[in-house]
Amino acid sequence: MPRTSLEQEIQQAGDPVTMLRSSPASTYAIPGTPEYTNWRDEQVAWRETAVVFDQSSHMTDVYFRGPDVGRLLSDLGVNSIATFGRDRAKHFVACTEAGHVIGDAVLFGLEDDEVSLVGRPAVPNWVAFHAETGGYDVEVRRDERTVANPAGRLVFRYQLQGPMALRILEQARGGPIERIPFFRIGEFTLAGCPIRALNHTMSGVPGLETTGLEMTGPAEHGPAVMAALLAAGDEFGLRRGGVLAYPTTSFESGWIASPMPAIYSGEHMTAYREWLPGDGWEATASLGGSFTSGDIEDYYSTPWDLGYGGLVRFDHDFLGRSALEQLADRPHRRKVWLHWDPDDVARVIRSSLFDPPGTRPKYLDIPKSVYATLPFDAVLSGDRLVGLSLYAGYTANIGGWVSLAMVDEADAVDGAEAVVVWGEEDGGAARPTVEPHVQTTIRARIGTRPPV
Repeated sequence: MPRTSLEQEIQQAGDPVTMLRSSPASTYAIPGTPEYTNWRDEQVAWRETAVVFDQSSHMTDVYFRGPDVGRLLSDLGVNSIATFGRDRAKHFVACTEAGHVIGDAVLFGLEDDEVSLVGRPAVPNWVAFHAETGGYDVEVRRDERTVANPAGRLVFRYQLQGPMALRILEQARGGPIERIPFFRIGEFTLAGCPIRALNHTMSGVPGLETTGLEMTGPAEHGPAVMAALLAAGDEFGLRRGGVLAYPTTSFESGWIASPMPAIYSGEHMTAYREWLPGDGWEATASLGGSFTSGDIEDYYSTPWDLGYGGLVRFDHDFLGRSALEQLADRPHRRKVWLHWDPDDVARVIRSSLFDPPGTRPKYLDIPKSVYATLPFDAVLSGDRLVGLSLYAGYTANIGGWVSLAMVDEADAVDGAEAVVVWGEEDGGAARPTVEPHVQTTIRARIGTRPPV
């Protein structure tokens, strides 16, 4: 069949909200083993000992190389890249000309003229589009996530996280490693494999210099490196983390993994929508949750809404700069943690399992209570909509349910009460990942700082 585009899929559906609401997709796909021991102990390990996650399958990696790499990144990122280069990294954020976030990804400086963007497909795809169509002297090489890449990945990617991480790594190597500053990349050899390691943390553990390393190397060396880490970590209480525990790190670190890419509206985005495939992530993602609007732009966000305001630098010209300059001093939504009321959580779980059919609320999956690729639940104060809850679940370290949310600045007060509307209108969306249910409410308490 002829290849369709995202734009054609939207036209066929009638509008982007209808397209996304009717998608049969569930949450963002993370292939792998659900648990190696149990997800509760795997969560506790990143706080008390260490955990190692295999991140080799689920992220899109796109490599950019050439003399115009710096100009490309400067033109598209809200971040300053004045001092960026080899062995540096950035949390890269890209916006539309209207100042709405397309997404975020980790930018790795491999050489002064070569980088990779790693994350959900939104930003790697956006930068690749401009590299290929914008007259840049840049070569693009893609390493798709496993669900779109049956041929296999180019590199392995392991995250070693926790207070014992550095000691485990040195034990595996048989000697010390040179200190890697935060969000810098170091190089060493492990199990005969050349490693590049980014120092960053996934779960907000204090002592960033020693608690998180994301290690990459050629895919064929992956099994040997993992075996060396597991053997060295045995005496330190290292656990191997599965794909149930892995996404719950966000509840502690505060990374909102699922913002709506601001690409589905506007004539200025038409060429991009025509470039994106009709069977790609942007076209097949699902929209779910209790917040409903027929206007896709009501789901868009700015960098400040997501907690990225500090990354915006007006020291360079970039797409969206003018809009962000106008927005900078205006009120924003603020990223917060919503601590869900334990009694209400217990009620929802009990009722969803034991109440009569037709009266049951939406089931709360555990540990991640997310049932759409792009989840958006309404957050109320009284009868006022004050924000959106985007990512919910449980960790044993918190000892309860939280969700990451964007709420109006005036309502982002520690300890303030709010209500999350849980479940969808009219009995739930007509897709296989959503069972028939009735809407309910869950009380919550607002927190502006990481919960543990």
